[in-house]
Amino acid sequence: MILDNIGTIRRFEDLEIWQKSRDFSVEIFQVSNSNGLEKDFGLINQILNSSGYIIDKIAEGFEREGNKEFINYLSIAKGSCGETRSQLHRDLGRKHISEEKFKLLTEKNIEIIKSISGFMK
Repeated sequence: MILDNIGTIRRFEDLEIWQKSRDFSVEIFQVSNSNGLEKDFGLINQILNSSGYIIDKIAEGFEREGNKEFINYLSIAKGSCGETRSQLHRDLGRKHISEEKFKLLTEKNIEIIKSISGFMK
């Protein structure tokens, strides 16, 4: 398993990439309750699901206990990050979030993608 070299990680909750992704998911949830987004049911469901899938796929891959499968699930989590960022663009275009909040969330999203990519290597 990938984590055998690290030694201290026994649960997916110990992974920094999971922790960052969880915090990001919480921020997306908080944004979803503001500025009219809560009335845009299709978009709110998509962004909540995709941001949640990030942490879910990291956890699922970790629990599968195999390097190849874990890397595959990390790749899926990365894809969900991209999907969430695309939805943030839609939120901005529909004026559900400010430019400032968009930039902040986009930066965090890209940081998570880079962290996942680095972890995969």
